[in-house]
This record gives sequence, C-alpha cells and structure tokens, in this order.
Amino acid sequence: MLYRKLGKTGMNVSAVVYGGIVSTDADQADSDRYVEWAIEQGVNYFDVAPTYGDAQLKLGNSLVPYRDEVYLACKTEARTAREAERLFNESRKLLHTDYFDNYQMHALSQMSDIETAFGPGGIMELLPGLRELGQIRHIGITAHSEEVALEAIRRFDFDTVLFPFNWMMHRKHGMGSRLLETAKKKGMGILSMKSFVERKWDSEAERYSSRYPKSWCKPIDAENTEFGLAALKYALSLGVDTLVPPGNFESFSFVVNHIEECLAHPYSAADDALLNRKLVEMDGKEFFDSNSKSIHY
Repeated sequence: MLYRKLGKTGMNVSAVVYGGIVSTDADQADSDRYVEWAIEQGVNYFDVAPTYGDAQLKLGNSLVPYRDEVYLACKTEARTAREAERLFNESRKLLHTDYFDNYQMHALSQMSDIETAFGPGGIMELLPGLRELGQIRHIGITAHSEEVALEAIRRFDFDTVLFPFNWMMHRKHGMGSRLLETAKKKGMGILSMKSFVERKWDSEAERYSSRYPKSWCKPIDAENTEFGLAALKYALSLGVDTLVPPGNFESFSFVVNHIEECLAHPYSAADDALLNRKLVEMDGKEFFDSNSKSIHY
C-alpha cells in the first residue's frame, strides 16, 4: 500500500479507503474477514455513516482489534446540533471509539442544507466544540453538488472534502474542477468517491439483480481491467489524495490490488483514448442533474 498526506490534516492515509458499505448486511464473520484483509494490505483509513444500514455495528466490531492502528472517519446527515449530537454519541458507541479522526457533514446536496447547518441551532454550533474537546480530530464535508460544497467551504475552514470525481462527469461537465482548485488552495484533504463508477443504473431492477446491489451507481466490472485502471488513473491525475471505491468487496479489492500500478504508471494517452471511446458508447448514461448540478446517487 502507498500512503499520501491528506491535505493539512497531518494524516498519512492509504491511497485506498475502506468504505463502510462493504460491511453493510454482511455476516459479522465476513465483515471481520474483509477488514482483516484490508489491514493486511495496509489500508489505514475507514469511513462509515449511520445511513449505511448496519455498517456501524458490523464495522465497529470488526475494527475493535485495530482501532489504535487506523484512522476512523464517520459522517452525519443531521443538520441541527441537537440531532447531530444524538447521532454522534450513537456512532461512537457502535464503533467502540472515544473519538473520530474525521467527522463529516454528509451528503450536502442543496443550499438549504447549508442554511440550516450554519443557522441558529445548526450543526456548526456543535462540531467546533467537539473538536476542541478532542472528540473529533478533523471536520470535513461530503457533497454531491459542487455549488453546495463550494458554499460550505466558503463559510468554514473544513479539513477535508469527499466528492464524486468521476471520469465521465469531469470530462463532460468539468464537475469538480472549481472545487478541486479551491480545496487545494485551502490545503484541504481531498477524498474521491465514484471514481470506479461506470454509469447510473438503468433501473432498480438492474441494480438489485446485479452483483453490486449495495452500490448506488453501477461500478466498473472488476473483469474490465483496462477500463477500471483508466478511470482510477483519471481521478488520481486530478490531484485527489485518496480513493473510496464503491460499497462492495469486489470493487474495493480491485482498487487495492491495482493502486500501486495506477500510481506507478499515471494516466496516459492510451487511457485517454479508451475513456473517449467509453464516452461515445455510454452517451445518455450519465447521472448528472443539470438543474441542481449534482450527481444522482
């Protein structure tokens, strides 16, 4: 495993993140096995959220032997301080931890999220205080709308941002370009999700009949090695710090097994030509909402 500095946080994180959805709905023994494998491969950053089904319970149990060796990130979709405090304490209990290395306002999608979070009684009245108490080491955001993410980091000096830096959406719409520029100027850690995603699902039936029902978008099939590598290299070429694969073990293990190759042999003209062909093949399959300028997920 290769490690990279996560912005100004001081954390030296693995170039691949274990997304907690991998543990969602898994037997506890399977979650334990996935986490043990990740640790053996050198993965040291684990990310989870209360909205990921039973992931906090399963991942929390799996991480008990390793908590002091890893960075643990959690999230909340709460926008008020009162609800956020309740979920924060519940997450700490389920994850068997006294603190989070990174705690993130999750799934910022509309400007109303920002207004509530920064308004009277909003979550931003809570998070800085928790950081002062040492219960949170760093404060971040996750977002699916670039406009909303930019407004959030205009209002507060967040430490990290988790955003969809996807080969298709960046090439066709420049999605994430302004956020990358701003985040880098601020020294933020940049975590990339949906970098190993091919397209939106055509239907819920397609999703739930596939090998990847836990993934909100269709991952690139692990057997399609050249396409997968090109998509990952594309995200890395943008300057992101680390990658969060889709929420299934097949995608996670593919990225772990190929990350060294991606970093040793950066994005090339051959990769560019391959992705150009894919853009033509998948015309109309994107997952961008032109009205809200956000990704459907």
